[in-house]
This record gives sequence, structure tokens and C-alpha cells, in this order.
Amino acid sequence: MIEAVNIHKSFGSLEVLKGIDLKIDKGEIVSIVGASGAGKSTLLHIIGTLDHADKGKVMINEVRLQQLNEKQIAEFRNQHIGFVFQFHHLLPEFTALENVCIPAFIAKKNSNDTRRKASKLLEFLNLGDRLQHKPSQLSGGEQQRVAVARALINDPDVILADEPSGNLDSASAVELHDLFFNLRDEFNQTFVIVTHNRELADMADRKLVIRDGVI
Repeated sequence: MIEAVNIHKSFGSLEVLKGIDLKIDKGEIVSIVGASGAGKSTLLHIIGTLDHADKGKVMINEVRLQQLNEKQIAEFRNQHIGFVFQFHHLLPEFTALENVCIPAFIAKKNSNDTRRKASKLLEFLNLGDRLQHKPSQLSGGEQQRVAVARALINDPDVILADEPSGNLDSASAVELHDLFFNLRDEFNQTFVIVTHNRELADMADRKLVIRDGVI
């Protein structure tokens, strides 16, 4: 489903990725680990179209992303890729329900259908009694679950998670890790996760280690 071939990326004279090759199948949970500065997040951002490789290609469902223009890339990202980051990036002025709806509204999906779907997702994530709460009224773990629901709203092909439990306490981190596996089992959802958390990395179907710019 996801294929990256010979990915190179430099920042000035520093070559971070030196020819990354990887394949990820539908429904897999894959962890990417490595030392700080090894290029884990850089690779994730390239797969997610948030950054461009200097060389190489990325394909998701046989769509070669490098052949898309900026508008097409933005549309593809919105419709096919979900993101969960270390910090939830929820908009503070909106409720949990409204935050989840935003990607679908950007995709110009039906408002009533979107709200119903967002409500069901939040209920699935045990946040059915938090729909009208704003982020400041939610715990860190609850905020991150809202971010997961937001990532799921457009039925993406893959969810890319960059240190998703890095800002959570240990109990909330375990809860989030379990949630990813429940979502895979329930929806056959694919996850690619950059993490320093050894437990989450070891639980994944596959663990990819970046060393010296290669896997």
C-alpha cells in the first residue's frame, strides 16, 4: 500500500536520509525507531507529503506523490492521510466535535453526515460525553483521542503518528497504544508510528530502525 524507494534528504550539508526503502501493507502497524536526529520524523513527513525528498519516490495506493502538483498533494493529504502528532494541535476555540469535523469540512463533505460520523468516532473512543467540551476542558489523553478521531474522519488509507504518546503520562500512553491496535482490528487501519516508547515499538507488527540514514 505504501512504498518508498531510495529516499534521500539533506538539510544543507547534512545528509539525513541516505537511500531509504520500505514497503507497508494495508492493516499493518509499523514503528520507526532510531537515535535522536536519525531522520525518523523527516521520513514520516516525506511519506505524509509534509516535506519533499531530494531524491526517490513515494507511492500510496500506486499514486506516485512526486507527480502531483501542490493543490493535488493538499487534496490527497486531506483525503488519504491522517496525522497524529506529539502535541494534539486542537483548535482551542472549537469543541471536540467541531475539531474532529474540520478535515471533512475542508473536503466539502456533507455537514450533517460529518457531524454524525464524528459523534460515532468520539463515542467509539469513549468520548461520547465530551462532544461539546473544548480542549481546555479535556485531559491530555482525551485531547489526544480527539486528535485520533480527527485523523480518522476522512477514512484515510494510513495514519502517520509522530511521537503520539510523547506528551502523555504513562497510563494515557498505554491507553493510546491499545487504541491503535483496536482501530486496526476494528477498521483494518494502517499505522506508521515514530516513537521512542519501547513498549509501543515492540508491539508493532514490524519495527524499522534507522541507522546512519538507512533502514
